[in-house]
Amino acid sequence: MNEHLSALSLHEQIKSGERSAVEVLEASYKRIDAVDQQVGAFNSLSRELAMQTAEEVDRKAKAGDALPLLAGVPLAVKDNINVQGYATTCSSKILQDYLSPYDATVTRKVKEHLLPIVGKTNLDEFAMGSSTENSATKITRNPWDLERVPGGSSGGSAAAVAAGETLLSLGSDTGGSVRQPAALCGLVGLKPTYGLVSRYGLVAFASSLDQVSPFARNVKDTAALLQVIAGFDDRDSTSLKLDIPNYLQSIDKPVDQLKIGIISELNGDGMQPEVAAAFQQAIETFKKLGAKVHTFSIPSIKYAVASYYILATAEASSNLARFDGVRYGLRVEGENIYDTYCKTRAEGFGPEVKRRIMLGTFSLSSGYYDAYYGKAQKIRKLLKNEFDKAWQQVDVLICPTSPTTAFKIGEKKDDPVSMYLSDIATIPVNLVGIPAISIPCGFDNLKLPIGLQIMGPHLSEEKLFRISQAFETATGLANLTPAELTAV
Repeated sequence: MNEHLSALSLHEQIKSGERSAVEVLEASYKRIDAVDQQVGAFNSLSRELAMQTAEEVDRKAKAGDALPLLAGVPLAVKDNINVQGYATTCSSKILQDYLSPYDATVTRKVKEHLLPIVGKTNLDEFAMGSSTENSATKITRNPWDLERVPGGSSGGSAAAVAAGETLLSLGSDTGGSVRQPAALCGLVGLKPTYGLVSRYGLVAFASSLDQVSPFARNVKDTAALLQVIAGFDDRDSTSLKLDIPNYLQSIDKPVDQLKIGIISELNGDGMQPEVAAAFQQAIETFKKLGAKVHTFSIPSIKYAVASYYILATAEASSNLARFDGVRYGLRVEGENIYDTYCKTRAEGFGPEVKRRIMLGTFSLSSGYYDAYYGKAQKIRKLLKNEFDKAWQQVDVLICPTSPTTAFKIGEKKDDPVSMYLSDIATIPVNLVGIPAISIPCGFDNLKLPIGLQIMGPHLSEEKLFRISQAFETATGLANLTPAELTAV
């Protein structure tokens, strides 16, 4: 597999018979075998499943049968998304031996489109973290600098694409868990509108915030992967019943008379100087494309991180109650059932998961519910109203995806608050359920990637793709390759 090629181009080569899907898959595994010991992107590989899919693609191509979008392109899947018959560990000891009895809806859609699933990727345990250091399995490293984090919680999925092990991957985004690693790894990452992609079969962290999300190396590949996984699912009560547009059909249309808002609260304080400079350069690029740029205030953003960590931990404490050593996963025997619960959870959960369960349980407890959880819900509503007001005046809002480039492994491990604040720009998007995309917009002095976040109103993915495609074409920042691993 040529890691410099786009997924859509590779798909066309497979369709035309220029390359076989089996050959492409073998090249993907060859790359994984060569570099993943350094990167640590994968928890497990599904060679037999992937090869069966690749062989089916080749049979259809040889027979002249129509192939679905992206058929034959290898895909990595975050290890909190169920793939029937394969491990779904959530990078946690408590699920280390768990085999999924069913497919997630996104997995079923991927299989129907004949994308070979090469394996399951590492993550912060139960998707709780911003660096992929909170995994019980391993630490994943950023392919741009192996001493730095790839971001999180979908760091394994991001690193797999950045390292050229696959061209596409799926992650989950609860507060920036796809967009932040996309920024740190020089990729495109989209968090879709809440409900556009089914959550059935995604192991829940915070159900009102979680969203399965795609990674790719350019905007068109990202749009194609969303095309594959989006759509109504009656097994997900929050799924939106609507027709999915053809994202690729309109992606090259011009973006005339575009009105862009710069969020004043996310432009300046605490930002790495090179990130600030790259953001200003991105603004100039949009102006050259004919956009009108305005500064816009979202006052409640200053409360977003605090609100998020009350709501997300509250939902986590409820969702993770099912992991008790009785029904599935790890079981550590105690003297009685209560002792078994305690010992199983004490041994099975890592420090960050325990921290969030305790925070969530506290905020939901008697006497504190109104003071914390109730107030956080009010902030969420206020934030939504302010974003709705913004959409009356601008088409999209922009800001840096992350205030810094990739930080050193261990640099923030003992400072949870500092780690939480790295998601300050991405968290508001999940709180209000809108779509947002992170695209590369430059590099810092160490040649580490910088990400630009573009946010739009509900169901504006088509518009986000068009704007991102125009920016990508103007800057040439697509299919980026880290120097760290190019010689391997």
